[in-house]
Amino acid sequence: MLLVNIGNRQSVRSVHSVAHSAADCLDASHLVCPLLFYCLTSFLITSTFDLLFMMSGARAWSSCRKIVAVGRNFAGHAKELNNPIPQSPLLFLKPPSCIITKGQKVQVPPGCTNLHHEVELGVVIQKGGSDLSESVVMDHVGGYVLGLDMTAREIQSAAKKKGEPWSVAKGYDTFLPLGDFIPRSEIRDPQNVELWLKVNGMLKQRGNTKDHIFKIPHLIAHISTIFRLEEGDIILTGTPEGVSSVKPGDVMTAGISGLPQYDIEFGVEDRYPKSKL
Repeated sequence: MLLVNIGNRQSVRSVHSVAHSAADCLDASHLVCPLLFYCLTSFLITSTFDLLFMMSGARAWSSCRKIVAVGRNFAGHAKELNNPIPQSPLLFLKPPSCIITKGQKVQVPPGCTNLHHEVELGVVIQKGGSDLSESVVMDHVGGYVLGLDMTAREIQSAAKKKGEPWSVAKGYDTFLPLGDFIPRSEIRDPQNVELWLKVNGMLKQRGNTKDHIFKIPHLIAHISTIFRLEEGDIILTGTPEGVSSVKPGDVMTAGISGLPQYDIEFGVEDRYPKSKL
């Protein structure tokens, strides 16, 4: 029997170990109906993935191996920063070490004077693979997550002028606040999701994923031709217009219209208090 006790912080076993446990408990060689065994283990595997990501806080995202982000996927956002609209998906990576969760704060690093918020819908990969076709990629999606792609804008602008990568501007510790895992059943159409973000109660961003330049199935398929997708990977699908600066003391709240249970809130603070500098 599979026992999971999240309340007591008892770890949920990996997908592979669940399958092995099911095999141990139900000796396949003595099953009257092998199909029953297949159906049961398939159910356990799917349920375990949901349980893994419904765990709270940093534990929920501990299996994330990479974060692939998509830049300028809303025409309005590209225009507000005077950037050209891309002809193909513009990709960059964020390190998993920049993830923070409820109760933590975004930290402004020394020298950063223009830290921007970017609210995005994240796609969480359940089943890995390479060179996937658009017709099957949604079968590889386990769910979604609301995230903030924090960006040191002046560092990014300087890097763009020099033709350098954006890793520093996008990858500082605390630069990816994430909410709770959102099961696929909660978002029937990921291409019709309204995102919003407020700073200190004032609305800054509101946009719908129906306005994506590159749709989610195309993004997943394209990314899989470059990076092998693995269980737990996150794909950030782009931010709508309205990005703006935040400073220590500010509070950002964000959400998905119609799903208030997945709202997020993160404060902002200096990485090193001035008294310690």
